[in-house]
Amino acid sequence: MGKKLWTEDSILQEDLEKVAASELIDWEQLRGKRVLVTGATGLIGSLLARSLVCASAERSLGIRVAALVRNPKKGKAVLGAFLEDGLELVTGDICSPLAVDGPVDYILHGASMTASKDFVDHPAETILTALKGTEHVLELAREKHVKSMVYLSSMEVYGVASPESYVELPQKLWKYAGKGDRSAGLSEGKMEKNSCTAAIVRETDYGRIDPLQVRSSYSEGKRMAEGLCAAYAHEYEVPVKTARLAQTFGAGIPKTENRVFAQFARSIMSRRDIVLHTDGGKAHCYCYTTDAVLGLLTVLLRGENGEAYNVSNEDTYSTIRGMAQMLIERYPESGSRLVFDIPEDANKYGYAPTSRMLICSEKLNGLGWQAQVGLPEMFERLMGSMKASDNE
Repeated sequence: MGKKLWTEDSILQEDLEKVAASELIDWEQLRGKRVLVTGATGLIGSLLARSLVCASAERSLGIRVAALVRNPKKGKAVLGAFLEDGLELVTGDICSPLAVDGPVDYILHGASMTASKDFVDHPAETILTALKGTEHVLELAREKHVKSMVYLSSMEVYGVASPESYVELPQKLWKYAGKGDRSAGLSEGKMEKNSCTAAIVRETDYGRIDPLQVRSSYSEGKRMAEGLCAAYAHEYEVPVKTARLAQTFGAGIPKTENRVFAQFARSIMSRRDIVLHTDGGKAHCYCYTTDAVLGLLTVLLRGENGEAYNVSNEDTYSTIRGMAQMLIERYPESGSRLVFDIPEDANKYGYAPTSRMLICSEKLNGLGWQAQVGLPEMFERLMGSMKASDNE
């Protein structure tokens, strides 16, 4: 009997099978257990839920996955194919106290505001969703005496690194950092300086966040939620860990996704120019979805309570414009060009402050995890999945 076809998207199918086949995870710890996933209709939450169901079926583990959703109709649209294989939809909103019937052994808490424009248009809701929502999930974890919980945080908690903390990067990391700088009109000297230096950020390195800037609602909210997790671990012995995700993308993104990676991919696929509304100088790392899922499960099962772990592929370090130029060079048949259209009031769009940070994942590497998928392959798989979605 062949493996089950979980989706018509062959790229996503491969990704689910890859997670299920991974020997990095001690799957026996999850045998017969119930795992609650919040934010289960989002990119990471949905992939966590689907990956757990797939692994359970492939390995006959009997894992029960409870997907917390606010909208059952949307939950069925995203996860309906998995409902007969150990996945259940639990209706609830993390902004209110949670009531979940039955045992809960593990929690992966991914519910959050995620759209940059919402951070500016709805800053109060952004903060309260992070803080009150995480409080309600922690209280549920405390009530259910869970074995482990992971809070999905963000690299944005690091804020803007001080220029004094910048160091020269190894030459192997320059490959996407400088591409496109000439098209931005930078001088040779400035391009070299920008390309070669960045802050190397580990879990104890924090930059500046201006709490009076409206866009800080997201980063400050994440910081506060992390602090609450640490407090619950210390005071109530809730076994919670924090995972700080680099920007993550790959197969299975929703059609409505509008973050920069999706915009770039659609521009290449539709043979349009890639338009930047900033100078594209911000530089950081990315992570492919399967790498992120395996990283989160590693933190869940091997991480230390009260600790934080970066989930990042250091080899993907890139400026925004460097990433755009990489795609243009890799897909010349698109005819796409790099175009700059910088509005006078860019702040209203919720763009993150410009900084250059290499998010170091050596702490998570110490638990046995290692990112596998590089930036070109990330986009190749993303676009293959997007084409499959367009054909549905």
